[in-house]
Amino acid sequence: MTSIHDSPLVRKLSAFVALSENELGVLERLHQRRRSFVAGRDMVHQGQSEQTAYILSQGWVCSYKIQPDGTRQVVDFQIPGDFLGLRSVLLRTSDHSFEPIVDIEAAEVSAEHLLDAFAQTPRLATAILWAASRDEAMVVEHLVGIGRRNADARMAHFLLELCARLSLVNMGSRSGYDCPLTQYHLADVLGLSAVHVNRVLRHLREQGLVTFRNGEVAIHDYRGLVALAEFDPAYLDQAGPLLK
Repeated sequence: MTSIHDSPLVRKLSAFVALSENELGVLERLHQRRRSFVAGRDMVHQGQSEQTAYILSQGWVCSYKIQPDGTRQVVDFQIPGDFLGLRSVLLRTSDHSFEPIVDIEAAEVSAEHLLDAFAQTPRLATAILWAASRDEAMVVEHLVGIGRRNADARMAHFLLELCARLSLVNMGSRSGYDCPLTQYHLADVLGLSAVHVNRVLRHLREQGLVTFRNGEVAIHDYRGLVALAEFDPAYLDQAGPLLK
């Protein structure tokens, strides 16, 4: 079992706060109730009133919202180290659903245990608020991408964002990363058709920038991809801990 020191959540939060042994102990207790979920079966439902959140430790999850006509809109994807359903702990109901893309492992955290952790360690509470604010900043970037970036830049920006997020938890680098998303996932989150996604990925590959094939993103020209997307990672705020 991975120690708490090496867990994706600790790697992520350490970008904001230098965690003390006491704070690490609190996080370890939050990880005690571990559960497995199979791909394709919702772990949190839109409208669910149970006050439970999860800390993703292995696998990828899709967060989405169901429309009145039954169609769905992907909001974002969660990777190890991310919280799932944090708003459902603080609000009365969950405003969207979470579906594992692959089989996953996650720690189940009740509202009582989470709020108790906040009371014990205010710095940890601040770090989790930072993580939630960072998630909000990513959603803002996605809105900008859909509204103002052309398809090539939109795709490049999204792949670079995943690269930065995965690198933070030691699951990727500027040369590439494993990615279980399908072209249909990409189409939904980027506001494109699957056919258009295929065309964009081919164009980026032909330019020698990036290849996305068989669950692997291979970045051939990182600087060129950054230039195309006009990617500024400042919104991800992972340059180093602000609280020490």
